Amino acid sequence: MSDLFEPTDAHDRDLALRAPAPLDAFNAAGVITAADIHVATTVGRLGGESDPDVLLAVALAVRAVRHGSVCLELAHVATLLDDLGLPWPAADQWGAAIERSPLVGLGVLHWEHGLLYLDRYHEQETQVLDDLAARASTRPGLDAELLAASLARVFPDEGYAEQRDACAHAAGAWTSVITGGPGTGKTTAVAGLLVALHEQAQARGEHLRIALAAPTGKAAARLEQAVRDRAAEFSDADRARLADVSAMTLHRLLRQHPGNRTRFRHHRGNRLPHDLVVVDETSMVSLTMMARLLEAVRPDARLVFVGDPDQLSSVDAGAVLTDLVRGYESRPDSPVAALATTRRFGAEIAALADALRVGNADAAIEVLRAGGQAIEWVTDTDPASAIRATALPAALAVRDAASAGDGVKALAALDRHRLLCAHRDGPFGVRHWNRRIEQWLTAETGDPLHEAAYLGRPILVTANDYALRVFNGDTGVILDTPAGRRVAVSTGSDPLILAPSRLGDVETMHAMTIHKSQGSQADVVTVLLPDQESRLLTRELFYTAVTRARSKVRIIGPEVAVRAAIERQAQRASGLRARLATHR
Repeated sequence: MSDLFEPTDAHDRDLALRAPAPLDAFNAAGVITAADIHVATTVGRLGGESDPDVLLAVALAVRAVRHGSVCLELAHVATLLDDLGLPWPAADQWGAAIERSPLVGLGVLHWEHGLLYLDRYHEQETQVLDDLAARASTRPGLDAELLAASLARVFPDEGYAEQRDACAHAAGAWTSVITGGPGTGKTTAVAGLLVALHEQAQARGEHLRIALAAPTGKAAARLEQAVRDRAAEFSDADRARLADVSAMTLHRLLRQHPGNRTRFRHHRGNRLPHDLVVVDETSMVSLTMMARLLEAVRPDARLVFVGDPDQLSSVDAGAVLTDLVRGYESRPDSPVAALATTRRFGAEIAALADALRVGNADAAIEVLRAGGQAIEWVTDTDPASAIRATALPAALAVRDAASAGDGVKALAALDRHRLLCAHRDGPFGVRHWNRRIEQWLTAETGDPLHEAAYLGRPILVTANDYALRVFNGDTGVILDTPAGRRVAVSTGSDPLILAPSRLGDVETMHAMTIHKSQGSQADVVTVLLPDQESRLLTRELFYTAVTRARSKVRIIGPEVAVRAAIERQAQRASGLRARLATHR
């Protein structure tokens, strides 16, 4: 139950000083915060609702959104609260109180199928459902013979049959979803689809206007580079069709209004001009952003979602890609094409990833115990020696290349090993292990590492800078050059060399959070599992961490933590999945 409750103490800012019963008891137990109570009581006062059961439900609904859910699943919460001894109402009594609440009559709350929504998120979920249904009501015209010829040309190898089929599927629908785990060739499929649809447009005497987008700047840069890398293998004519393709963030595509995080200049009254919009890393797209995107894309433009539904979801409310994949899976007209064959890692890591994906803890433990060249499991109580044995040589290799002023080698060395943590703080957190590794470096080299631009410092960019073309999630290394200290930033091709002072928001990256690692990869990945009670420890987190590895993954943590991670799925309540399955 640790995913529901937050510890409090007498000086905790989340502890309300004056809260009505029974909200005070739930607040004291760490179930809801002072902010949740403030929203619930204010809404109740304005809407004429004083029933404490309804106010408790409102507070829990606010908390649910804050933790990534679109709505509150009352039966699930009641089950979790059962053992607390708190004065919560029976589920049927609770539901009846909500149903007759004036807040429902006013449209402030929505109560459907045991789910309680705040109005904003109910409106967004309904809009997404309606827009998807409208887009699925018609199909684009196609020259089937030309499409088959295009795909046969760009994917002549039978090893890419999955990509061919996915492209054919996507070309025949206004909305489609291409899913698959890491290394299954999703961006390869995207490159082929762009060529095929470009050729369709040329045959009609038209020019295909393409937009490639992703939730973050780093993901957008990776998408653009991956498409260009694949295009390099195409013929001159096909490569020329993709010569002008570039990628950007979703916020930049939709043109965000200054001072408003959720409203954009492109909307239902001012549609995007593009004929094809491809969104990569869709698992990181929130419900709000999905609603804004769907209202901005023209009804007669293709929209292709690409991503892995088993990875971590958006930091904001919603797990839209997972809802799309699961909601459509029982429908014969499903727009989802799944890629299964991975090319990133070998059979051992694939077996572990599969066990994590389906939630088979026994199979995962068996793979870990068997070990092998690609799997190592460390269960020591103190992980310092195991981490030092790998992290210190990796940091020294980066420092040696940086000392020689070789940005290419320094960045390559940086990608040989990655230490991933679930938390930012605490004994299992990024900040702690960054300091420990710096201490080991000082002991080894004699360099005190006091200055921010110390030699060999690995950095992680945490804010977009479009002028420099440096994005949140980019990595770099501080070099020693004849001109002084410089930072080499990885761009996918030649490194970008900048003065360290030109970079704004950066962090040290001897270790990084699993959330920040999403979309990246390294030869060897060390995954430091937190205590089994950590509310961040979930199957999705574990799967995302393991699948960052290309050749070897090292898991550090006891069996109880491994099992806790696999058995605990990230619970994000949403009605979209069920509504998609039945909505026509």
